[in-house]
Amino acid sequence: MPKYKIAWLPGDGVGHDVMEAARIVLDRIGLNAEYIHGDIGWEFWRTEGDPLPERTKELLRKTDCALFGAITSKPKDEAARELVPELQGEGYVYVSPIVRLRQEFDLHTNLRPCKAYPGNPLNYRDDVDLVIFRENTEGLYVGLEWHPVPEGLWSAISAAHEKAARFAGTPRDEMAISVRLMTKFGCERIIRAAFEYAANKGYPTVTVVEKPNVLRETGGLMVRTAREAAADYPGVELWETNIDAMCMWLIKNPQDYGVLVAENMFGDIISDEAAQLVGGLGFACSGNIGDEYAVFEPTHGSAPKYAGQYKVNPTAMLLATRMMLDWLGETDAAAALESAVAGVIADGKVRTYDMGGDSSTLDVAEAVAERL
Repeated sequence: MPKYKIAWLPGDGVGHDVMEAARIVLDRIGLNAEYIHGDIGWEFWRTEGDPLPERTKELLRKTDCALFGAITSKPKDEAARELVPELQGEGYVYVSPIVRLRQEFDLHTNLRPCKAYPGNPLNYRDDVDLVIFRENTEGLYVGLEWHPVPEGLWSAISAAHEKAARFAGTPRDEMAISVRLMTKFGCERIIRAAFEYAANKGYPTVTVVEKPNVLRETGGLMVRTAREAAADYPGVELWETNIDAMCMWLIKNPQDYGVLVAENMFGDIISDEAAQLVGGLGFACSGNIGDEYAVFEPTHGSAPKYAGQYKVNPTAMLLATRMMLDWLGETDAAAALESAVAGVIADGKVRTYDMGGDSSTLDVAEAVAERL
């Protein structure tokens, strides 16, 4: 009987290609697992009006964790136009399935390691070793948005804040509102996760990335909470940096930073920037981690023009697989996989097009499997 049940979610485009690469490596490792396919992605939005069908959520509830490939995501109006004719005008609204997974399964911690492996010609520097903790369920991505703005909502805002008077003459259908909602609970949960990780892994600092001088209430809550939490971790120093300055310092002195923590949107921004320091999104893995469930994924998109060509770099997918193994407690297998990936990069003989080579997605997977 399999020790683990893993939801297998290829998603869209090159998600299928890189998941096939992951399976080659997992089979070589010999993980005692059952991989159960789940429907997710653009085709199910087009034909069913739901890119995350209820049957897939039920599957996740019956599995230990999920491995996820890539997703296609488009703006609301464009998504609506791509529905099959019988679903047009029926009120379906597209919401990214990965965002829904994070919120509906309370996968509150988005863990994104960004590590430079020696021999990668795309490294900005060879001494970058960053880990970003991004809050996954709140912030500006919480999903509280309106267009046009309801009259009752605008009346309440106008009564509560004098700055609303500037927009008194603006028609409600020419106005849009997105709410940045943060809670003490959500801030403390992600901040303490960052400090715990830093303390356990030997990182000397945790940098909280915010903008409290402008976003005084939400940013202020995050920074105050970080200061309170830091008192419980005397061996880890708290640094505080504004998001705009952080984007600059990551380019200037990335080697100075270890663990960074941020709310949802700011964490998204610095994660992609940090990924570019270590070769780009082809090397950027991610874990969406909750108290009882986790979804692991590369952070690149679905790149539909490359789908089925086995052209893209699967390293991010393989490193996401390493994260999954580590989370499952298969630490020896996780360490062996990372060592094999690092060895293939250092060897330089098997490289995909982004690294200046002509090897395929599956060539890389086979090379990693060979080292295992």
